Amino acid sequence: MTKKKTTNFKKYIKWFWAIILGGFAFILLLFLIASWGWLGKLPTFEELENPENNLATEVISSDGKTLGKYATENRTPIKFKDLPDNIIKALVATEDERFYDHSGIDFKGTARAILKPGSGGASTITQQLAKMLFTGKASRNIFLRVGQKLKEWVVATKLERQYTKNEILTMYLNKYDFLNQAVGIRSAARIYFGKEPKELYVEESAMLVGMLKNSSLFNPLRRAERVKQRRNVVLKQMNRSEFISLKQKDSLQKLDLGLNINKEGHSDGSATYFRSHLQKMLRKWVQKNPKPNGEEYNIFRDGLKIYVTIDSRMQKYAEEAIEEHMSNLQSYFFKEQKNNKTAPFYDIETAQINGIIERAKKNSDRYKRLKKYGKSKKYIDKVFNTKTKMSVFSWKGIKDTILSPNDSIKYYKYFLRSGLLSIEPQSGHIKAWVGGIDNKHFKYDAVAQQKRQVGSTFKPFVYAAAINQLKLSPCDEFPNIPYTIPKGKYGIPEEWTPENSDKKYGGMLNLKDGLAGSVNTMSARLIDMVGPENVARLAKSSGIESDVQANPSIALGAIDLSLLEMVSAYATFANKGLRVSPMILTRIEDKNGTVLQEFTPETKEVLSEESAYVVLDLLKGVVQSGSGVRLKTTWKKASYITGHPYKFTNPIAGKTGTTQNQSDGWFMGIVPNLATGVWTGGEDRATHFAGISKGQGATMSLPSWALYMQKCYADKTLNVSQKDFDKPDNLSIRIDCNNKSSDEKDEIIEEDTDF
Repeated sequence: MTKKKTTNFKKYIKWFWAIILGGFAFILLLFLIASWGWLGKLPTFEELENPENNLATEVISSDGKTLGKYATENRTPIKFKDLPDNIIKALVATEDERFYDHSGIDFKGTARAILKPGSGGASTITQQLAKMLFTGKASRNIFLRVGQKLKEWVVATKLERQYTKNEILTMYLNKYDFLNQAVGIRSAARIYFGKEPKELYVEESAMLVGMLKNSSLFNPLRRAERVKQRRNVVLKQMNRSEFISLKQKDSLQKLDLGLNINKEGHSDGSATYFRSHLQKMLRKWVQKNPKPNGEEYNIFRDGLKIYVTIDSRMQKYAEEAIEEHMSNLQSYFFKEQKNNKTAPFYDIETAQINGIIERAKKNSDRYKRLKKYGKSKKYIDKVFNTKTKMSVFSWKGIKDTILSPNDSIKYYKYFLRSGLLSIEPQSGHIKAWVGGIDNKHFKYDAVAQQKRQVGSTFKPFVYAAAINQLKLSPCDEFPNIPYTIPKGKYGIPEEWTPENSDKKYGGMLNLKDGLAGSVNTMSARLIDMVGPENVARLAKSSGIESDVQANPSIALGAIDLSLLEMVSAYATFANKGLRVSPMILTRIEDKNGTVLQEFTPETKEVLSEESAYVVLDLLKGVVQSGSGVRLKTTWKKASYITGHPYKFTNPIAGKTGTTQNQSDGWFMGIVPNLATGVWTGGEDRATHFAGISKGQGATMSLPSWALYMQKCYADKTLNVSQKDFDKPDNLSIRIDCNNKSSDEKDEIIEEDTDF
C-alpha cells in the first residue's frame, strides 16, 4: 500500500504573505521616497500654511456692494461660514462620500478603482486640492503620473494635519476655476446666478458642484443640456446620501438651470469708467506704499479690499438715466442726419472730415497692431477698406453686421456721448460716476479725461466773484445794453463786445434775471467790475485745476474744463463756500483685513457763507424762471425730452450751458446734499445738432439729471435732500426782488451760447 503524498501549504502561505507584505512595503517605500522629495520638490511648511493664490482685488461701494474687481484670476476667497450647507452636502456626496472618515487618502476607494476600473475616481477632495495647489495638471506619461499621484498622497496627508476638514472644503471651492472669469465659488455664484454663495438654492449649488468634474466639459454657457444632466447626477448623489428626499430630487431635476449671467470682466458690471480711473490711482498708490518686506503690492493678485465712496444704488440710477435719455436723444439725431450731406458732421469741409477719420484710424488698436507687425501703408489702407464681419454697438443691443473698419469708424462717430458725476458737497464723496454711454465701445472717460468748453455754466463764478468782492445783491440793476471792454485792457488785442443770444437789448436788468436768462452783457459787465484775475482765482480755489486764463472771454465760458472740475467747483456753493476736495477712496485693506491706509479730504474756505447762499439763490432763479425751468413745469410740448414733465417741487439750484454751434450741452444741478453735473456732445465738436432746440444743454443734458434725481428721490434709503438750502443767520444781502415766479412756461427758453 503506497503512501499518499501530502501538499506542503506552508510554502505557499509564506509566499502569499511575502507578496502581500512586500507590496505594502513597496508602497510604503514609494510613499517615503515621495515624502523625502525624491520624486520632485514638495511644498514647505510655510507654503502649506500659506498656499499661493491669485486673489482678485475687490472694489467695494459705500453701501457694501462689490462694484468690480482687478484680477489675474477673478478669485475672491470666502470663509466656511459664508458657504451654504447645501453646497457642502452636494460636494461631499458627489466627490468624496467618506471625506469625514479618511485622513487625506481613501484606501477603500483606491482599491475599488484598481480592482474595478470605471467604478469611480479614487482621488479624495483633499487630493484634488493638493493637485490644484502643488502638483499641477496630470501627466499623460504613466510613470510620471504615478509619481504625481504619490506626491498628491503625501501633500494630502500633510494638508489634513495642517487644516480642519471645513478649511479644506473651503480652500477647494475657493481655488477651483469654474470658467468664464469665475475662479472660486464666490465668483461662480455671482457670475452664473447673480448672488452671493450663501444665497444659492440647492439646484444651483448642485450645478456648480457638477462643474467640478470638468468645467470645460460642463460649461453652462456652451453646453447647457449636458450641464443639466450632470447637475441631476449630483442631485441623485445627494438623495443617495440622504441629504435631500426622493421627492425633492425628482422635483429639482425637472427645473431649468436658471442662469442669471453677470460677467465680471473689466468692461462689465457697474461703474466701469470709474474703475478705470481708480485703477490708475491704485497703480500710483502701490508705488508709494510698499509691503512691509519692501515689495510692491500687486492689485491683480494680492486680494486688496478697496473701499470707495461710490454708492451702488446711485451709480445704478445714474447709468440708467444716461441710457434712457441718450438712447432717446440719439434716435432724433439719427433722423436729423438723414438730411445732412456731411453726416454726422456740420460746418466742416471734406478734407477736414477725412482728417477726422484718419486720426481715428491711427488711434485704433487694429492700426497700431498692423504697424507693430511692419505692414505697409498700402496694406493697412486695404485692410481698413475691406468689409468684414463685426459686432457693433447699438442702443438696441450688440448688432452683427458687415462693415469695413473705415465704415465702422464713421458709424461710431454718429453716436452722441455723455457723462454724469455726482458729489456729496459736505464730504467730497463722489457718489456716482458715468464716463460714457458704453465702456466696451467708447473708452474715453467724459468725467476725468475729457475737457470741453463749458459755456454758460462758468458764469456763476463771475457772479460769485462780484457778490463776494463787491457785496452785490441779486436785485441790483444794470442797463441791458451792449458792453465793451476796450482794446488793451487785461491785455486783449481787440475790443470785446459780446452779443446777447436773442439780440435783444434795452431797459434795466437785475443780477437774478441776468443769470436766469444767461445774458451776456451782464456777464461782461460783471467781469470788468471785478477783474478777470479775481474770477480766475475764485474758480481755481473752488476746485478748477486746469489753467484758467485771466481774460474777459472766460465770463462766457470760453474755457475747456472737465466734468470732474466743474461739479467739484459747484459743490463749493452747496457747502456754504467751503471747498472739500473730491474723494473716491475711503480706505484700503490687505487680504487679511488689515487697514493699509484711510483717506480724508482737504478743505479750504473759498467764499463766505453769505456769498455762497446768494449764488445758490441766483441759481435757483435759473430753475424757477430761466433755462432750467422745465424741471418745474408741467407742460409737455417737446416730445424728444425724455421723461418730461418732471414736476420737481423742491428747491433746485442749477445752470445750463451750450457752446458754439451746440457742440456741448451742460447742466449743473444742486440740492443741499448733492451736486450733479451732466455733459453731452459728440466725440468731435463738428458732431452736433443743427439747431438750438435739440442742441442746447437744457435738452441734451438736463433730462439725464432729472431722470437720475427722480430715481434717487424714489429710493427712500438714500436720503437725498428735498429741503431748501440753509439760510445764513443775519443775511445782509437783499435777495427778495419781488420777481414773479414762472412755474408755467409756454415755450422752451433758449439759452445763450458762448461768444
